[in-house]
This record gives sequence, C-alpha cells and structure tokens, in this order.
Amino acid sequence: MYQALYRSERPEVFSEILGQDHIVRVLKNQIKTGTVSHAYLFCGTRGTGKTSTARILAKAVNCLSDGERPCGVCENCQAIKNGTFLDVIEIDAASNNGVDNIRELRESVKYPPAAGRKKVYIIDEVHMLSTGASNALLKTLEEPPENVMFILATTDPQKLPQTILSRCMRLDFRRVPEKELAAHMKAICDQRGVSITDSALHLLAANADGSVRDGLSILDQCLSGGDREIDRDLILDFLGTVSEEFFINLTEKVLVHNVGDALLLLDGALRDGKDPKQIMKDWMSHYRCLLITKYVKNPEDMLNMSTENIEALREQSGRISLDEINDGILTLARTVNDARYSTQPRVLLELAVATLADMSLSTKSAGLTAQRAAGADRGAAQRPVETEAEGKKPAEPEPEVTEPPEEKAEPAKAEREETEAENGPEPSYNLDEIWHNIFRKAEKIRPSFNLVKNGATLAAIGKDSFKIIVRTEFVRNIIEKDSALLVQFMEEETGRRLKPVYRLEGLDAEDDSAEEKAREIAEEVKTMFHIDNVTVE
Repeated sequence: MYQALYRSERPEVFSEILGQDHIVRVLKNQIKTGTVSHAYLFCGTRGTGKTSTARILAKAVNCLSDGERPCGVCENCQAIKNGTFLDVIEIDAASNNGVDNIRELRESVKYPPAAGRKKVYIIDEVHMLSTGASNALLKTLEEPPENVMFILATTDPQKLPQTILSRCMRLDFRRVPEKELAAHMKAICDQRGVSITDSALHLLAANADGSVRDGLSILDQCLSGGDREIDRDLILDFLGTVSEEFFINLTEKVLVHNVGDALLLLDGALRDGKDPKQIMKDWMSHYRCLLITKYVKNPEDMLNMSTENIEALREQSGRISLDEINDGILTLARTVNDARYSTQPRVLLELAVATLADMSLSTKSAGLTAQRAAGADRGAAQRPVETEAEGKKPAEPEPEVTEPPEEKAEPAKAEREETEAENGPEPSYNLDEIWHNIFRKAEKIRPSFNLVKNGATLAAIGKDSFKIIVRTEFVRNIIEKDSALLVQFMEEETGRRLKPVYRLEGLDAEDDSAEEKAREIAEEVKTMFHIDNVTVE
C-alpha cells in the first residue's frame, strides 16, 4: 500500500534527522556514555521531528548492535520501526487524557521489559492531559523503575505544569532551515526521476515554514499529479496562490487608491480558484519583501525571486513609505488571524484591500503636512541672525527691500485679530490625520466603533469644542454612545479637553440662523407670558 512521503521518508537513525544537530549531539553523547535520562520533554512546532526522534532514541536504548546505535537494521530496530516492539508504547494524550488512563500506565510500569533493555513510553501532545492525569503521573515520572524511560512530546509546553517541566530533561526543536528542506526534497525528487527547478524548491521550502511534514505533504501532491517536471507555476497551482506579479500589481493599485481595480484584480484570482487565505499570507510576505528591498542592498540573497521581480520590487519599494509597509503588514496579520475563525475569508480580504488604500491616502496626507512643516522650519533656519562679536563694530545693516502690502491683507489681518481677541488663537490641525489616528486607536478597544468611520467626518476643531458631521441619525446615535471614548482620544491628539458637537450632513449656515431665530422667539414668549418651560428642539 502506498505511504505518504512524510511516512515513507521518516528518519530511522540520528544522521537522517534534519535541522536538529544540537539535539542529535546531546542524545548521541548520552547513548555513548550511558548517561541517558529517565524522562525527556521534546518541545517544538509541528513537523520538526519530535516523535521521529523519540522513536530513534527508543531504538538506540534497545539496539542490539555493538557499534553506533541505533543501527536501524537489527531485529529490535526493525520491530520498533514496524510498531511491533512490545517495550515501546506510544500514547496519544489527546485521546487518553483521563486519570484512569494514567493509572493503567502506572500499573504497567511495574512490569520489566519483555524483549529489550528498556521499556519506553512515548506520550504525544502531553499538554492535553487533564489536571488530575498530570498529577497522577508526577510520582512515576520523577522516580520510575530503572528499566523505564519516558519521552513526552508537545507543541505547547506553556500549558504544562511546572511540576512536570522540572522532572524532565527539556530539548527544544527548532524550525528546519529552508536550505536543508530544499536539499532534502531535491534528493527525494532525484530518487523518483523527477526534475524540479530551484525556484520551485525554494517556494516549497518557504511555504513549509520550517516543518518537514508540511513540505513533504505539498511535494506529495505535486508528485501525485504524474508530472515529470515540476516548476514554480505548478507549485503555485497546488498551493492555491498567485505569482509575485499579481501582488506587485495589487499593491500598486492600493498605493494609488484605486480600490475598484484592486477588487476586480482580486476577483479574477478568486474566480480562478485561488485560496483567499493563502493570498492573505502571500500578500503579507510581499510587504515583507518590500521592506527588505527598501533597506537591503542585495535583496536577492534573502528573497526567492527572479531578477525581473527583484527589479520590480526595488522600483515599488522606492515609492512606498515605511508607514505604508507597516500598515500593510499589521492589517494583513490581523486579517489572517480573523480568517482562521471566519466562513467568509474573501470578505475579510476585500475589506483589507479597501482599508489599506484608505490608510495609504491618510499616510500620504500626513506626510505632506509634515513635509510642509519641515519646509517652513528650514525657511526659518535659513534667515540670517545678526550677532556682534566682542571688540568689533557691528556690521552696517543692509538696506531693506520692502514690497508694497497687498490691499486685501489688512481686512484679513483685522478679521483674524478680531477672532483671536474674542476666542483666543487656535492652533492649526490636520483634521484627516487626527480623525484617522482616532479610529486606529478606537478599533483596538471598541471594534464596533469602526462602523461609523465612513459615516462621519471631523469638520473643525475650535477653542472649546470639535465639530463632527454625520451622514445619518443612525451613525449619530452610535457615535454619541461612545462620546467619552471619542473625547479621550481627541484629548490625546490635541492636548486639550474638548466638547463634541454633532451636525447632520446638509445643516448649513441658514439652518443655524433659523435655529437662532427660534431661540429668540422662545425667549420673547417666555417674557410675554411668564413661561419658563418653552424649549426649542
């Protein structure tokens, strides 16, 4: 019967383990010197070789060879490989996590090995044990019989109690480097007479994310198609993602705020059957490539891409700011996380496209404001400053050349002075930037507050208040409920405690005048009829 690659290519001796040289060195030395521990804890992400290493260690302590152990060919090694060795017991803690299961284990520990030197218990996903089961295991784990060994494996050691951690020798498995993964998969293809390009190998290794099992599973799909030549495009088809050119074009449309074309481009990829979750991950990797290309002189040493794509990335990274790259990575990271629990990942991806385009516009607006401010500072710095050195006469002042003032300057100046005399001077603000920053803070505390982002606009900031234009009564009701939060963030942005004033869109100066006249009439009614409860809505 056919076996999957990750099973048929499982390592059988220490020399075949990939990317865990630091662990292999420790275990081989312990086997050689006879200092094997009674309990081990193997920690690491999926597919890094924890269970395979546990089986190899079980072979090593029971191997019949007089040379290097395990030999992989003796009777005991072959029995452990085939799963028929009586003294190696593998337990899945996810399905055997009760106290009764551990009690059975404690009873079986008392019996000596039937065929080998040591009885080895391999408990996989040990963090799934219940609290009672963990406590039941403690005493046996601390002082097992001389011929018993425990090997615990877990992907989440933080969930284990300290009482178990302190009783085991902990060995941490690292993610396997892409270079070693690529070389391993190249050797597998050569054995099967399949030609595979270097770019396809690097793409496979990159998507494996340090997991040998994940990489071999993807390669297994490609080999199952019957192709004798595997290239990058074939890998992309199996992964359900698109080429780098797609992400360059998509990012370009986001940078120029062309949300419509960006959504149409995305729709074309999804119609071709591409996976939206994979597109999210790869688009985030594209932003990472832009970051590297922006600051690394020779990015081809770090990126797995063609020369043409490297040049396209270099050109695009020159036109994108660090803030836009930061927004892209953080937004897509949140989208990837949200998509894990969503049945509509496409909607989340489309929302991320629109959000990034909006962020890019706000970032450029803020950058332009800062650039103008910096230009004003440079202009002020370039003005000559007159100084008088000691013992020297001051230089003759140069005749000033003055231009006749414009006729319209005086009325504007008078109006400004009158306003400042009445309300005090008001600092200038970038309203779009402040509004954007408020929503970036609010969505982390109150995600529902983001519903009003497109239904309200910051219109003005005065001495004592700030004015918000809302489009509908529904939006007004929502934003008024979170008024305290809005005031808090506005104070952080302006440094002043201001009162919010809300206006419906379309309420102009005539409406204000009508409202004022209504108040005057109400006051006259109060005076004439001595009524105190006349109000104007």
